[in-house]
Amino acid sequence: MGTRIEPGLLYELKKYGAVGVEKCFNCGNCTAICPLTSDNYAFPRNMIRMVQIGNKEQLSQSLDPWLCYYCGDCSATCPREAEPGETMMAARRWLTAQYDWTGLASKFYTSKAWEFGSMILLGLLVVVIVALFSGPMVTEQVELNTFAPIHIVHLADWIMAGILLVFVGGNILKMYLSVMQPGKGPSIPLSVYIFEAWKPIYHGLLQKQWDVCVEEDVDNKELSQERIARITHLLLVSGYGLMLVLIIFFLQWFQTDNIYPFYHPQRWLGYYATVVLLWGAGYALWGRMKKEIQAHRFSHASDWIFPVLLLMVTLTGILQHIFRYLGMPLPTYYTYVLHLAFTAPMLILEVPFGKWAHLYYRPLAIYFQAVKEKAKEYKEAPAGALASAE
Repeated sequence: MGTRIEPGLLYELKKYGAVGVEKCFNCGNCTAICPLTSDNYAFPRNMIRMVQIGNKEQLSQSLDPWLCYYCGDCSATCPREAEPGETMMAARRWLTAQYDWTGLASKFYTSKAWEFGSMILLGLLVVVIVALFSGPMVTEQVELNTFAPIHIVHLADWIMAGILLVFVGGNILKMYLSVMQPGKGPSIPLSVYIFEAWKPIYHGLLQKQWDVCVEEDVDNKELSQERIARITHLLLVSGYGLMLVLIIFFLQWFQTDNIYPFYHPQRWLGYYATVVLLWGAGYALWGRMKKEIQAHRFSHASDWIFPVLLLMVTLTGILQHIFRYLGMPLPTYYTYVLHLAFTAPMLILEVPFGKWAHLYYRPLAIYFQAVKEKAKEYKEAPAGALASAE
């Protein structure tokens, strides 16, 4: 069966933020300078070629965009200013939409009305739910658990976690079906999947692929900024993950009317998460405004939405904490509701459908790539090697 060509793919990628891809005349400069290039993977020239000729099927099966951390060398040295780095970024957004079984990611990435409208509606829904199910507002003193009964909030957290599991799990399954093509071609032994299973955890926690992208071929200023970006990303992931665990699994310990001493784990864990989230969101927004590195020269709406939401969640959390410790009941309750109104869209919309989906798609792509390479080794190995692996 021949490959189906879709001439409109290039224009479709432009809706996802591709810039200048039509200028590329395949000189190969980007491939020559990219540290990810190998005999098997021509980064990012192969990807640009897929877009230009409209090879939608092959693009949807490709893992290449996820292996790129946008060091920017390809775009900075492109003689045609075709911005290959932005094409890889747009391809990641496009693939996020392709994996999404609900179709919402496509609408969010290509329509600001859908994106902002959904966030506003979800935030308002949270306010309405709080108004319907909240307890009385005690004004003599702060009683947050009277206003927001812990058992109801905890139930809502588990419902939210279930919704995320359905959305994210379905998307991951679709990604697997797209890139691994089970049932098409030689079967891959289960032992290969098991043998490589450490890689998504390792790369998800440490983002080691980033080290490959940050090479000595960039100037010292750019290299320093890339390293700061990587450290910031690691801190942001740690703070985000910690806060998510505290909210879903330890809410009764975290949302309390008790005032713990400063050295108590409940406080310093919360303070750590708050500081790194504030730093991460601020760094992302400041970088987008300053445009000092190649990766920040162009910005899609999705590049702003997540850090803005994260910043608002962090700031409202800080205010609520201050008001609670100062014994100010009404400001505590109101900022708590605002905090929830920003948290819900950040988690329910951004994690499955927005840029934060990169957090699990990237390590999974590295995993699937490793499985493919290991399976290829078995296939090319002498007779008996594959049988021993099974």
